[in-house]
Amino acid sequence: MLVQILNGLVYGGLLYIVSVGLVLIFGLRRIVNFAHGSLFMLGAYVGFSVTAMAGFWGAILAAAIVLALVGALLDIAILQPLQREDPIVTVLVTFGLLLILEDFAQFVWGKDFLKMPVPSIFAGSVLIFGESFPVYRLVVIAVAALVALGLSVWLRASKIGLYVRASSADPLTTAMQGVNTDRVSVIVVALGAALAGISGTISAPLLALSPSMGGYILIESFIVVVVGGLGSFSGAFIAAIVIGQVHNLGLVYVPWAATMIPFLLMVAVLIWRPTGIAGSHV
Repeated sequence: MLVQILNGLVYGGLLYIVSVGLVLIFGLRRIVNFAHGSLFMLGAYVGFSVTAMAGFWGAILAAAIVLALVGALLDIAILQPLQREDPIVTVLVTFGLLLILEDFAQFVWGKDFLKMPVPSIFAGSVLIFGESFPVYRLVVIAVAALVALGLSVWLRASKIGLYVRASSADPLTTAMQGVNTDRVSVIVVALGAALAGISGTISAPLLALSPSMGGYILIESFIVVVVGGLGSFSGAFIAAIVIGQVHNLGLVYVPWAATMIPFLLMVAVLIWRPTGIAGSHV
């Protein structure tokens, strides 16, 4: 049972790092970015390509930098012009971008499944209360916890974090106070994309890499955002951990219904509290 709970924390941690990027982007742009899953996928492929030359930590750094640049370009070229368009236009454009990025990955890395090896420094297992558990999975949990802590400190202790929280709550009033919300948005979308890239890289040793791998994580991430509350960072954290647990325990105990459980949880939460667990508060 302990191993299953820890595995749930691993998956929940990965979900949180991806979904918090969606929360960041939605908070400022009020845009649902369907291309976010493909950023996760690109992060995995960048990490796979760099790890042989620069090692695991170099791969994480490279994925963060490359995806941050992609995110900044995405905001300037697509999200900013779409901000005042009908929401369905945004959905279609970002979904089209997802397909383009999948084709790009297929062109560069091919259709075959790829596997990134577990870093040798984190190979092996440890005993936790008599149960064997892979060291690397503990590292994933630790990275997710550090990301959550770092984001919390950044949002509450820095000036740009204050601007992000203010813009998420009321972008018009924040702009009237002299804050350049477009510049803040570029930073936030770049950060969200970088987090997706980091999540893709750290998940690469656990998953088979394919151009379509971003689709499934995107669906689960949307469930996290909806269950936690649109625009809520704390809600996304709670929802990611809960969904990680129910997803993993479902695979073990009710595998025939495992894929439905997160959706059923989302429906139950929306009936009980339509604004999500934490509402729209940061």
